[in-house]
Amino acid sequence: MRKIGLISDSHSYIDQAVLDHLKEVDEIWHAGDIGDLDILKHLPKEKTLRVVTGNIDDSEAREKFPEEIWFEIDGLKIGMLHIGGKPPVYAKGVKSKIIENGCQLFVCGHSHICKVEFDPKVNCLYMNPGAIGKHGFHVMRTMLLFEISQGKLQNLRVVELGNRAK
Repeated sequence: MRKIGLISDSHSYIDQAVLDHLKEVDEIWHAGDIGDLDILKHLPKEKTLRVVTGNIDDSEAREKFPEEIWFEIDGLKIGMLHIGGKPPVYAKGVKSKIIENGCQLFVCGHSHICKVEFDPKVNCLYMNPGAIGKHGFHVMRTMLLFEISQGKLQNLRVVELGNRAK
């Protein structure tokens, strides 16, 4: 079993509330719009880190991290990129990538809105953790915690980190 902490849209901001929740996970996934790469230095060092770049990320971030990743954990096929749209209307080309990769879990960021929904048209679970940063129009900062065991996602929970304006 692997415990996952899913964050996105930090926009150069991370606080102790986020870091406290990431202490207990095995892997940290960041779904883009990192901002200043120095925030990644604050993440627990012993964790597996999977990061994609987003539309605000600079050339330094793009040299270090890809725009998208497609991987597998315990038989669960996963895709992650920053701008993905949402079911049933995905960003251009995303739906075909989900299908081509046999994706069972698709992760994206960008909207700053936490959303988890199963899309029966592509037989895939869609996840957007919302935003941990303070930049944007969202009200509540959010992230997702879950586990992957034997190819199945379980124990999903939304973590509310507080109002972005405070």
